Amino acid sequence: MKAAVYTNYGPPEVAQLKEIPKPIPAADEVLVKVYASTVNRTDAGFRSAEYFISRFWTGLLKPKHPVLGCEFAGKVVEIGENVTSFKKGDDVFGFNDITCGGHGEFLTIAETDAITTMPIGLNFIESAPIAEGAHYALGNIRASKIERGQNALVYGATGAIGSAAVQLLKHFGVNVVAVSNTKNVALVKSLGADSVIDYQTQDFTKTDKKFQFIFDAVGKSSFNQCKPLLTEKGIYISTELGKNAENIFYALTTPIFGGKKVLFPIPSINKQDVIFLKELVERGEFKPIIDRHYKLDQIVEAYKYVETGQKTGNVVIIVSE
Repeated sequence: MKAAVYTNYGPPEVAQLKEIPKPIPAADEVLVKVYASTVNRTDAGFRSAEYFISRFWTGLLKPKHPVLGCEFAGKVVEIGENVTSFKKGDDVFGFNDITCGGHGEFLTIAETDAITTMPIGLNFIESAPIAEGAHYALGNIRASKIERGQNALVYGATGAIGSAAVQLLKHFGVNVVAVSNTKNVALVKSLGADSVIDYQTQDFTKTDKKFQFIFDAVGKSSFNQCKPLLTEKGIYISTELGKNAENIFYALTTPIFGGKKVLFPIPSINKQDVIFLKELVERGEFKPIIDRHYKLDQIVEAYKYVETGQKTGNVVIIVSE
């Protein structure tokens, strides 16, 4: 099968299209023919190993699993002898950031992992980007313990994580102020944000609102910058470590004092989460935003674009047609 393979950490060019053996499903696994995947911050971070700590999961000296692509949508073509919840021909989507595999024509995944049937009415391209940004957003929202009727600010509301966060917060009944660039103000409003601050013309820290939860979905703010905007026991969460890994330090120290604090949740996803996201999509309460498409043989160009930090929503990889 064809796959984008990386055998060393480094720039986008380390991902090369190669022929490799098709995986064989274990007794509790399904074999999925992948039609669409994405290139996202997770894939880019694993590939570059910019944060050395990621190597403790992906391989200390070289990648343990050479095919990236943690998101996928495709068709079940084989099932293991113990599989009961899927059958051949099922259209499925899911997320796997352990062994990945979405940047190849076939992958295997356990039936009990984060995989479920595709939402009614969606195609493979539309289904592939459901899980990555949304599960990061969902985990952070849950960690914040924000309640219906409270206020949240989402900084970076146009990326895969931020655009999902706006929609998920609205599902939970939260009042959302979103921070966006000029060209995407209308888009963010359409996602349900109650108001939008254009950071290119306004300083978001000058707002007179107070927030129980500030979520930086792109890692470009800081706790000290946002602290005046938080309520007495407000929560700040960023998707990045911050300058000199300060967010880890603050996550360890600020909870001690019982006031405004930083959290740094460890992301996780399970089957119940992808089923929950599927149901939201089917009810029209969540729609992953798609910026552009690339074919599998354009994987390097896709990585380069994602790493500009300018994408809106998700970048989809068309693996099979």
